[in-house]
Amino acid sequence: MKITDIHTTPLKIPYKTPYHWAQGTVNDAVVILVEVHTDEGITGYGECIGTPSASVIQVHLNLAARLCIGRSPFENARLMREAYHSLFQAFGTCSSPRYAGQVFAGLEMALWDVMGKAAGRAVHELLGGALRDEIQYFGFPQGESAEEVAAHARQLSDEGCEVIYVKVGRGELLDLEIVEKTRNAIGTSRRLRLDPNEKWGALNAIRMIQKLVAFDIECVEQPTDCESLTALAQVRAASPVAIAADQLVFTPYDVFNVCREKAADLIVLGLHETGGIARLLESAHIAHAAGVNVCIHGLYESGITTCAANHAAAAVTNLDDGNQYMNHLLEWDIVASPDLCLHEGRLPVLPGPGLGFELDVDAVGRASEAYLKTAERS
Repeated sequence: MKITDIHTTPLKIPYKTPYHWAQGTVNDAVVILVEVHTDEGITGYGECIGTPSASVIQVHLNLAARLCIGRSPFENARLMREAYHSLFQAFGTCSSPRYAGQVFAGLEMALWDVMGKAAGRAVHELLGGALRDEIQYFGFPQGESAEEVAAHARQLSDEGCEVIYVKVGRGELLDLEIVEKTRNAIGTSRRLRLDPNEKWGALNAIRMIQKLVAFDIECVEQPTDCESLTALAQVRAASPVAIAADQLVFTPYDVFNVCREKAADLIVLGLHETGGIARLLESAHIAHAAGVNVCIHGLYESGITTCAANHAAAAVTNLDDGNQYMNHLLEWDIVASPDLCLHEGRLPVLPGPGLGFELDVDAVGRASEAYLKTAERS
């Protein structure tokens, strides 16, 4: 089997409501659909995150894709390594593993989709087999005000989500109000996690955590700047609450360093940060050796990533029971099947072949038109 062509198409999918977090407001998911075509008529699909500029990322993605033409999709790991060397190492001008991960993730997952379809197997079977029958996700309430966040949190708790995760880092008074009202809304039986998205800083994080202990916080994710491992380790050493690393960990080397410095109790990993399924699993193995669990991260993505992450999560030994689920933010999805709605905060491990989904071609067309309209205005 040989790769004959690779198509990339920027898409824009609107959110139901604006997504408010510490770094601003997001109104839609911009992704790049990746289609890998083969000489045996099998097509694999993946997606890259298109922020901050889908057109720029698409240029680099197309350069990587060009290297794959005429090669076997079963050379996935070698193709990714050669693409990184060609784009980011060969001229000695740029070593960018984090950006490269964003560029390569959709191509890598599309190759896994081809491999699974060619073998007639689910991707998680190619990874060694599923270690569980379902993936558990946290409830991720949305809203601009504390009242809106708390009301959505109550709804998600009533629907069976055992872990509730809220965004903070939006100002001390608002943060305290969000946490207090959310805890009151979900009661004492649900676990509550917070994510300031780097906005607190070490000293302020320690102070804020001391104030928030009264609300029975299970975990605080990436309170400090992602450039400083020392700052996160400082917070963890002083915190009575578990600390998670997120924006600090993109590569296996990042995971090793966090574990070595004992800077986090939980490591958050996503396909678009690590560069795809294989590197996510490699990173998870390192954390497992250090006795640290892994939480699957989510970004501005469609159901394609939901499915790909589901297969990867099925094979992660040290998977946490509260993983990030972003599909509910979308006004509509480009995945026609399977049903990706959570039931009591869970999705079953998806069957194959490949990543196990069918595209909604009409929805892809709408998303492409929406992106082109935005591009025309910019």
